[in-house]
This record gives sequence, structure tokens and C-alpha cells, in this order.
Amino acid sequence: MSAKTEEHGEDRRKNGQLYVVATPIGNLQDIGLRALSVLRAADLVAAEDTRTTSVLLEHHGIRARLLALHEHNEGKAAAAVLAALGEGRDVALVSDAGTPAVSDPGAQLVARAREAGFRVIPIPGPNAAVAAVSAAGLAQAGFVFEGFLPPKRAARRAAIERLSGERRPVVLYEAPHRVLECVEDLAALLGGERAIVIARELTKVFEQIHRCRLDAAAEWLRADPHRQKGEFVIIVEGAPAEESERDPAAIDRVLRALLDELPLAQAVRLSCAITGAKRNAVYARALELSGKKV
Repeated sequence: MSAKTEEHGEDRRKNGQLYVVATPIGNLQDIGLRALSVLRAADLVAAEDTRTTSVLLEHHGIRARLLALHEHNEGKAAAAVLAALGEGRDVALVSDAGTPAVSDPGAQLVARAREAGFRVIPIPGPNAAVAAVSAAGLAQAGFVFEGFLPPKRAARRAAIERLSGERRPVVLYEAPHRVLECVEDLAALLGGERAIVIARELTKVFEQIHRCRLDAAAEWLRADPHRQKGEFVIIVEGAPAEESERDPAAIDRVLRALLDELPLAQAVRLSCAITGAKRNAVYARALELSGKKV
């Protein structure tokens, strides 16, 4: 049975379809039945690393034609995929682990496929950020996913400064050779009181999920060299409400955006909920911004 028939009934399509397939982040058993079905039926599998994908496919008894599509050749490889789609062949896009195009190659291909009029179908599954959040135990609602911070220290510290007032937990990815520097910068710029969750090697044999204060995280990493190995997800607790209250510029940005779309009273109420600022101060500022008299 072809992917065309299985997914959409009788095959009457002229063009192929691009399937964005999530694959395991470690444990090869963490793959959905639908993902396996699509990989078996696809005419072509575009993979970030064909060697890594071959291991997964062989484990599940799947033989497939593979095409390398990674950050260094995505433009050229995307052209080959678009040509295959135009010939009516279905293509499955996979990364080394997790969901393609999320801090991984694939976004350029997906954009070009959509612009060319091809159907793009997500096949959901494993995602390291969501897995880490589910086991972090942070009480704050929602989270902000930033992916990898810049590798150079100055740019990384600037990015952390930009995130310093964020009320929601911030989820980051980090490489083993930079994780210690990253944690040190987080502590230096955000203060040591916030909670941090360091999740490494998720779903693998040496999985660790450690929670501590931010000012204790670097010491924990240094205590055992093995703790600096593997793939990392870092979750930093959001800024406490009082920090947002001390940031008039942040309150102004929120308030101006809401006043452009909503009545004053509603804009004030939502601004207070978002920033944690006191109603009287926000209301007075809203009157100033809107040009109304008290």
C-alpha cells in the first residue's frame, strides 16, 4: 500500500506529498505506528544524516531510498526533493532525532515545498523540548522555546539579556562542549535564585534530569565529567513578577500593543495579567499613552 493510498484513499494525485516525520530522540522504540507506515511507503527519505537514519530504518525492518539533507546542503537537496514531488513521488523528511525543522534542518525545504504548492503533512512524535518540560515539574504555565543560543559568548549573553524579563520558563538546547559556559552565563545574567532543570540524554541509557538553583548548576556539572556529555535540554524558571514590575519599558511594550487593538479597560486588565504589574500604575500609564485625562 502506498503512502498516497493509505493517507488519502484512492491515488488520484499528480504530485507527491512531503511528510515531516518525527523520529526518536534516543530510544528507537519511541516511534509512532503512523510514522513507520509513512517511512515504509515513502518513495524517498530525506535525512539529516543517512547513517543515523539507516540505523533506525534497519531496526524496524524498513528499506528506503535515502537522500542527505542537512544544514550545509539544504538548498541543493531541497531542489532534488521538489523535483521528486513534482514527479508524483512521496518524500519523508526526517532529522537525526526528534521533529524536523525545529532547531534542525528542514524549514527551508518545507517553505519551498509549500510555496511550490505541494502538500506538507506533519507526522507528530518525539520532541526533546516537550519531553523535558513534562518531567521538569515547573509550576509556571506555558514556556518559551528558544532552541540553541548563539555559540559565541558575547552573542549568547546578549540573547540571555533579552530573555531576562520573560515570565514563562525558557527552554534551550545546548551542545555538550558549551553547556558549562551556557549555564555560567545564565547564572551571571539572570541571578542564582531561579530554578534550572538540566535534562541530558533523554530516553537513552544514561538519561539524567537534574533540578537545582541556577547558582548551583555549574558546580553540579563540574562534579562529574560524565554530566557534561550528551545532548542537553535546559529549562530556566521564568522571571518573578516583581522583576517585570520594575521594567517600565516591558510594560509599555505590552500596553501599547494591547491599546492598539482593545478598549482601555481590557488592555489594562490583560497588561496586568501578562506583566504582573499593579493595576493602578498600569491604568495611569494607559491614560497617558491614550491621551486621556484622569
